[in-house]
Amino acid sequence: MTPTIQQRRPPLGLFPDKPAPRLDDRIVEFLRVRHYSRRTEEAYVHWMRRYIEFHQHRHPRQLAEGDVNGFLTSLAVKEHVAASTQNRALSAILFLYEHVLEQPLDRIEGVVRARRPKRLPVVLTVDEVSRVMAHLTGDKWLIAMLLYGGGLRLLEALRLRVKHLDFERGEITVREGKGDKDRVTTMPRAVAHPLQKHLQRVQAIHQQDLADGYDIRTVQELLGHKDVRTTMIYTHVLNRGGRGVRSPADGLARGRDER
Repeated sequence: MTPTIQQRRPPLGLFPDKPAPRLDDRIVEFLRVRHYSRRTEEAYVHWMRRYIEFHQHRHPRQLAEGDVNGFLTSLAVKEHVAASTQNRALSAILFLYEHVLEQPLDRIEGVVRARRPKRLPVVLTVDEVSRVMAHLTGDKWLIAMLLYGGGLRLLEALRLRVKHLDFERGEITVREGKGDKDRVTTMPRAVAHPLQKHLQRVQAIHQQDLADGYDIRTVQELLGHKDVRTTMIYTHVLNRGGRGVRSPADGLARGRDER
């Protein structure tokens, strides 16, 4: 009987008193220890699963270079994937064998390579960018301006916090960017004032939320939390007394007895 992935997994030795983790969990653990981005993590896990499924769920330790060759060739010949996709799949599999299984592969030869199409880079002119920006308003305009004027990636812009903005120096600090690195970039002058107005609006919303909050101690008791700090994760704080807490059921449209 062929051993399953769970049966063949060796313990990591990190927690001797606990059972060995599944292969998927080990993969994620090794990726996070090396500070890979979440998107890379998702992509690697995806391709490792595809590789295992391609070989009828045999454990990777039972497979070798020829099996990797067959999987990569199938991606190019049958699925017609792009060269970058095939390379990502190869990187994921190499990571699996080298770091997770500690069973590095020898040179993989004879792989049918996906064709890399020749593409010319498309760069918008200043006028074209201006016309695109003219169709954006509010938060979408702010985000687009940060991407274009500050060189931020989309997730970097969405993760910005007030503490990352230096209006006096005209700088933006990007935390945990590509490669889990921090960097400082330019804050476009055109976005400084609108960004400050945006922060003022957000602060006003936050203050209103606090004014509509419930007594923290009452909520703590209702939720059964031993530490009030746990409760603070879930609710805003305002001392209005126990009678200030309203059941979520009271917010429903109409009770049965009112129909």
